[in-house]
Amino acid sequence: MSELFDAVDALVASRAVLPPPAERKRLRAAHGLTIDEVATALKVRRATVSGWEAGKTEPRPPERDAYARLLDKLAELYPSAPADTAAPAAAPTTVTDGPAPAETRTSSTGETHDSDVRTAPESVQASAPAPVATAAAAEPRPARTTRTPSTSRRPGAKKAAPAGTPAGTDSRFENGPLAVVDVEDGQVLAYCTGGLVLDVPAKSIPALVDWTLREAKLGAPKLAGPGKDADPLLVLTEAALQRYGLPTTLTEEERLAGRLPEGHKVIKQLARAEWKLTKRGFGPWARIYRPATGSERACVQLCIPSWHALDSRHWGDVAQLPPAELARVLGVYASRVMTPRGSTAVTGLELMTALHPPTRASEPDATGKRHSEHNPGSLGKDAIDPMDWPPCEVPDGHPVLKALPRFHVRGPAEKLFEEAYDWARPMTDAECTLRHLVGIDVNMAFAAGANGLNVGLGEATHVKNPVFDPKLPGSWLVDLSHVDLSRVKVGKEWVELDGSLLPSPFTPKGGRPEGPAWYATPTVAYAVELGYEVRPLEAWVRYENGRYLDGWYQRLRDAYLATMADLGVEADLAPADFLAAMDGYKDRDPDLAIVVSAVKATVKGGLGKLRERPRGEGWRPGEPWRALSRPTWRPDIRAAVISRTRINLHRKIVKHAAFTGQYPIAILSDCVVYAAGGPSPLDFLPYREGKPLPGGFKLGVNPGLVKHEGTQSVLWGEEVRERFDAPELNLARYIKDGTVTDIDSGE
Repeated sequence: MSELFDAVDALVASRAVLPPPAERKRLRAAHGLTIDEVATALKVRRATVSGWEAGKTEPRPPERDAYARLLDKLAELYPSAPADTAAPAAAPTTVTDGPAPAETRTSSTGETHDSDVRTAPESVQASAPAPVATAAAAEPRPARTTRTPSTSRRPGAKKAAPAGTPAGTDSRFENGPLAVVDVEDGQVLAYCTGGLVLDVPAKSIPALVDWTLREAKLGAPKLAGPGKDADPLLVLTEAALQRYGLPTTLTEEERLAGRLPEGHKVIKQLARAEWKLTKRGFGPWARIYRPATGSERACVQLCIPSWHALDSRHWGDVAQLPPAELARVLGVYASRVMTPRGSTAVTGLELMTALHPPTRASEPDATGKRHSEHNPGSLGKDAIDPMDWPPCEVPDGHPVLKALPRFHVRGPAEKLFEEAYDWARPMTDAECTLRHLVGIDVNMAFAAGANGLNVGLGEATHVKNPVFDPKLPGSWLVDLSHVDLSRVKVGKEWVELDGSLLPSPFTPKGGRPEGPAWYATPTVAYAVELGYEVRPLEAWVRYENGRYLDGWYQRLRDAYLATMADLGVEADLAPADFLAAMDGYKDRDPDLAIVVSAVKATVKGGLGKLRERPRGEGWRPGEPWRALSRPTWRPDIRAAVISRTRINLHRKIVKHAAFTGQYPIAILSDCVVYAAGGPSPLDFLPYREGKPLPGGFKLGVNPGLVKHEGTQSVLWGEEVRERFDAPELNLARYIKDGTVTDIDSGE
């Protein structure tokens, strides 16, 4: 009988009713789920779920029943907005302690509010058109009711969350990771993620910190088992700064110092209330804390946009956004990456530590007590002693180089120099007959370079005349000048190429090495892959190693892909569809486009921080600087990632040349320029029946795949080089919009 019941259940499941594809996507996004999470739960491929949401395919039993069950549950939690609603948001629901007054009042932005009701401005929902119908950004979030934590203040109300706003799950942090504090009509308000606005009773900065920790329910859960919860972040607008006695801008002296003077009245207020500041003081990213007692932390971070906390190179004009929109942008970034801890570079580095905490609790000892111990796979809590660093791996001025003559310039045989490409060559006569120069750019190239990379975790061991081991992270002194790019191995086949049209994979400028030089493991391994023998003279190798950056890559990859999907650029699109989706994607939701920019900057900045140089503070060559005291000061890891990224790019260039006979004109970091007969990447990338060259360039949004960077005419390229009398001017630097102003300044 049970078999009959199972058969009946399967028959019912085969006809399980599913909502339309766009609704499926809305429900997933409303709960903050990624496609990967749904795919993992249903035990299917990511592309399968993507196909269901795009309407390309339909689920079949047994997955169909489970998928229908998931969507039914989500539909109960997140009902769709009424069809006749003018703005794409649900009507605000409020809770009050008594009847709401009838009068309304107008804010400084021109919106009206009930006197006892706080909701996000309608501009949050209406500010960004969504021409791509399937994008999650086109769908609203449901209404949810909450009270302000303070019983003595008026209640706040939450309306449908703006597109891309994360949904909280931890009751301790039910109001999200952060809030933007503003003043409206004399009332201090905290704009949280999801459209929630709280009344703030605090009259001073110490009181604001206390309120945040006691009542605001802000913060975020830890990212790894032995890690720590994220501290709440308060973003202070100019109006809030004025209310709390802080300057809206820093003086030139304060800006250079990066902080307010110690005698400022607000710092004195904090001291009287027994709050402390970190060594960086009260600056654009101030951290206010009391020493932890047990597992309880008491720390709040402040972000002050008008003090240039949010660098416009990475965050665009986010500092000028209204409070609710600013909360949305930072909230999406916080939920998908982590709560900002400073600049995108600082946050990128902090994310590494958050995912691999240096310590963990030990097993109970004989008395049942646990102790702090090293967390395997992390970089540990103690920095490497400056004098234990291999001289070849450290930058000029490092203490280990103190004995060098003052003006000594280290050459390749003394210094590891793994950097990104900056290479160009004159065009051939055949290339000049073509009409277009087309630039392609590798998505999240350095993140892709970090993925699966084995890096050193501990100190290096010096070895003389070692046998090269491609699995052993380290730095190798080896002569690679014998590698001839005119004849290399591609896979198992030897191929003939025009080596004069290719950059060397071993130097950033693309020139052939002239003798022994220091290289990271991926660079030397590539020489072996090309079919050439290597004989290192010496090496600094790290026997303790692991894939430290894998989790970091995955978190940033998922953040990037989820946000690009919200902007209408899905993974697994056909080449032409991908190019069409990328055209103008930033205009579909400029706020989410800012998040994409910040995620990219987090990758590059975080890797750059691994080799942070002195930042003033009276430093002199030969003396240690502050960054050296961090366990995450690891120039060897940075070098390995850059090495692998450059090698990944060169491998694609070689395969493309071997298959098509086409060679790059210029390369700048992760951008490659080719001469082509047409203006599109499809005019020179060798797609056959929609499939790319295996191991070559592939169009797509995933890290490591490429997008269209820009197209200019061949005549433009020749004219620019003639104008500046620079036959090898790197055209990849200007291919995006064709603007060339001053080649000396790199503009």
